[in-house]
Amino acid sequence: MRRSRVPLAALAFGYAFLYTPIILLIVYSFNASRLVTVWAGFSPRWYGELAHNAQILDAAWLSLRVAAVSATLATLIGTLAALAIARSTRFPGRSVLLGLLAGPLVMPEVMLGLALLLLFVTLETTFGWPRRGAGTIVAAHATFSIAYVAVVVRAKLADMDRSLEEAAADLGAPPLAVFLRITMPLVAPALGAGWLLSFTLSLDDLVVASFVSGPGATTLPMVVYSSVRLGVSPQINALATILILTVALCVGTAAWLIGRRNQTVLH
Repeated sequence: MRRSRVPLAALAFGYAFLYTPIILLIVYSFNASRLVTVWAGFSPRWYGELAHNAQILDAAWLSLRVAAVSATLATLIGTLAALAIARSTRFPGRSVLLGLLAGPLVMPEVMLGLALLLLFVTLETTFGWPRRGAGTIVAAHATFSIAYVAVVVRAKLADMDRSLEEAAADLGAPPLAVFLRITMPLVAPALGAGWLLSFTLSLDDLVVASFVSGPGATTLPMVVYSSVRLGVSPQINALATILILTVALCVGTAAWLIGRRNQTVLH
């Protein structure tokens, strides 16, 4: 019996719909013309101009620093919250904590950004601190990333076999040693996933950062959005191509490492 080609055609159409714009973006990043919709020949000139664009480079460096710091803070606090929820099922305020962690997951970014802006303005008016800038962006990004880290780590703790911790405690290991030598290595993949997720969310955020940023603190998404509003520059195509290739390289490297580890385990 001959198989229908409809599923294959639908799959091909889906991949084409998703990846054709990305391929066109990469192609037009090598366009010699300043007009992004008119092909005028192959040229890498926009990559050279991008390398000398101080505004984009400064914004990219700020975004990377903000993302790294906020992801680290979110991972630390989110892990503690996940431990409290997973291991203490009857402590007072558990339901409130679950509701607070679920809030950033479902709250629109505009509402979250406005709420944080009002908070920072009130604190600055009352105490003279904090002044809006990179620090407030870090605090805002860490605030909504905590919920994502807590969800990931909590899921890992729920699936973890607690008999290993109990065996270590029975053998005389103090609670801190059990946590550092048993619990942490077992949940390390979840910690890494939570940190990477928080880093990506911070690096990609535009709405919340637009509310809580201040003078001299402009992230890369804000610069790109401002540039696109005035007309797409070929430098933005070049920047997007670099980001796409970087992500593809990281994903390919991760897949290769996982494949090597699986081969090692099988042999």
